[in-house]
Amino acid sequence: MKKIVEFRKLLEVNEAASLLELKNSYRSMMKNWHPDKFQDSEASKLEAEEKSKAIIEAYHFLVSIAPETRSQTFAEYTLTTTTSAIADFEYKSQILKISFMDGSEYEYFDVPKAVYVKLVNADSPGRFARRHIYNAYVYRSTSKLVAA
Repeated sequence: MKKIVEFRKLLEVNEAASLLELKNSYRSMMKNWHPDKFQDSEASKLEAEEKSKAIIEAYHFLVSIAPETRSQTFAEYTLTTTTSAIADFEYKSQILKISFMDGSEYEYFDVPKAVYVKLVNADSPGRFARRHIYNAYVYRSTSKLVAA
C-alpha cells in the first residue's frame, strides 16, 4: 500500500523492522525535526512542526501493523473474527474497515475492489471474510486507536 511504503520511507525502515528499530528511528528523527530546534525563523519552525507530525503519524501507524504488535493481539483478533458477527463494513481506497458486533473494528489494507464486491454480494459476509479476508491482508485494530 502506498501509505505504508511512504511511512517506511519517511522513518527510513524496511518492512522487516522490529518495534525497537521503529522506536529508535522515530526518536532519532524527532531529535532532528523537533520544532523547538527551529527558533530562528517562523517558516523553518512551521516546516519542522509539519515534519514532526508526519513522523509521529508514521510511527504510530507502523507500530500498529508491525508483526510483533499483531502477534501480541492475535488471540484477541482470532476470537473476534471467529465468534463475532460483522456489524458493518466500508471500503475506500483499497482499505476495508470492518466493525464487529463485539465493538472491535479492524482495517484491512490493499484489498482489491473485486474482493470487496464479492464481500458485498456474498450470501454470508462473515463466512466470506473468514475465508478470503481475515488472514489474507495486513490489518490493524482501529477500535484501540479510538479508545486510546
